[in-house]
Formats: sequence, C-alpha cells, structure tokens
Amino acid sequence: MANTDIGLLELRTPNGTLRLGRQGDEIIELPAEEAEPELLSIRAPSLGVFLQSHPLTAVPLVRIGQRVEAGQTIGLLKIGPLLLPVTAPQPGIVDGILAADGLAVGYGAQMFDLHPL
Repeated sequence: MANTDIGLLELRTPNGTLRLGRQGDEIIELPAEEAEPELLSIRAPSLGVFLQSHPLTAVPLVRIGQRVEAGQTIGLLKIGPLLLPVTAPQPGIVDGILAADGLAVGYGAQMFDLHPL
C-alpha cells in the first residue's frame, strides 16, 4: 500500500474483516465498520390472495416487530380452495408487512421485510 495510491484496503474472510488505511505516511489498521444488516425481502412464491391469518381464526400469523424462526409460516396465499404457506427463509424480526390482507398478489410480489438475525 505504501507504494500505491490506495487509501483503503478491506480484506474479508469467513473469519473476519481486516481494514487498512493511510494516516499520513503510515499504514494503520482501521476499526471494523458496524454495518446495519440489510432488510431481507420475502416475495410471493405464487400468485394468489394474501391472507394475514388463517380463515378460521382472527389472529394474524405475525405482527410487525415479532421475531420469527426459519420455516415459520408468516402468511398464507389462497389459490382457489388451497392455502399455500408463506414462510420465513431464516430467523429474523418482521420489519414490515407490505401486502394488503385479502388482496391479490402476483408471483414475486414483495410481501414482507425481515431484519435477519
């Protein structure tokens, strides 16, 4: 780095991140940036009518701010008489419910935002 114009070097490995930067003529190790995890968008696996709760209950499957586990059913898609579960792909906290209850959604429509854990 000393003989180049590089001002910042970041090396990422499965074991961690090393950040080096210039301070005058010296090369120093910089603290790792604490990046806020990106929201995970959960999309409709099929077309159908979005349901926040099972038709036989009035309690929503999830609420904003609720922690969910991988594989947990967080919504339903009604396709004719069938109910297709929409599941969380990984553990996280529900940040937003983007689909309106009882309205049709298309394949790939954004339905939930999830903060990964």
